[in-house]
Amino acid sequence: MNIDLYPLMFQPVYKDYPWGGFRIPEIYDRNLPTGIYAESWEITDHKDGMSIIENGTYARESFRSLLKRAPQMIIGNKTNNDAFPLLIKLIDASKKLSVQVHPNDQTAAQYGGEPKTEMWYLLGDNEAAVYCGLKPNTTQEQFLTAVENNTSEELLKRIPVQKESTIFVRGGSVHAIDSGCLILEIQQSSNTTYRIYDWGRIENNGTSRELHLEKAVKVINWDDNQNPLIEPICLSKTDAIEHWQIATCEYFQIDKWLLNGTHTCTLDGNSFNALFIAEGEISLEWGLEDTLTVPTGRSVLIPAGLPSYTLTGSATIIRTMLP
Repeated sequence: MNIDLYPLMFQPVYKDYPWGGFRIPEIYDRNLPTGIYAESWEITDHKDGMSIIENGTYARESFRSLLKRAPQMIIGNKTNNDAFPLLIKLIDASKKLSVQVHPNDQTAAQYGGEPKTEMWYLLGDNEAAVYCGLKPNTTQEQFLTAVENNTSEELLKRIPVQKESTIFVRGGSVHAIDSGCLILEIQQSSNTTYRIYDWGRIENNGTSRELHLEKAVKVINWDDNQNPLIEPICLSKTDAIEHWQIATCEYFQIDKWLLNGTHTCTLDGNSFNALFIAEGEISLEWGLEDTLTVPTGRSVLIPAGLPSYTLTGSATIIRTMLP
């Protein structure tokens, strides 16, 4: 099918979870009503929050509608269906998120739910912390006893983080985000979360949030011994751009570009390029005379079928693609 291929920007989908803050509209200059903005789903093809195209020929059309018409032109030749495989979001944690776990591919197939492996890239200037994985030799019995006694935090790996820290969280890893974290999260397209412990929080209506301990126990990887903190690898440097690899797995490949000039990227049709502008601003060119300005804190999706695009500016860019 012939479609108009161009870089797509989307209307963010906001979530007002009780632990959220207000830094997303404040830092990224988004003109929004006063309120809680816990998450901003930047690029999403999920039933719990669907992207609406913001620019160009398909403005006001749902991402799902466009994907159904030309999935390989948007996602890439590696796909065998019309579902966008990832969800890219911002998280602003003014309070601790619950201790939780997501299923992986195998446990989701066995017990239900959507699998979720994810990566966190820290955006805030402040020092903070995350929890990811259980301490070595923690048994199921020990952990469940700790949950019952409200001491589960003692069995979690606490990892100090700062701006540009990168954390890889496989499905099955028990984890939580501490207060003060501003995060870019790139994940499998999923909204399945099993809450294990919610720090004794009480909602405004006097109730506590639902926990899912029975489901969580089935999907926790009790042998999870990985180090979740990722060290970036420099792949190349030129006067115009530094190219760093910050995460790669079977679901996504994530790079960081430090742009200071002009850089042209050629696509081979195998994967989209999703760009998040962590700092600075870019001018994006494609075709003969087409240009688009993308400011700090916004995302843009380059369809796989677009032959090439050119970036100009001074910016830190997080690029996501299929591996």
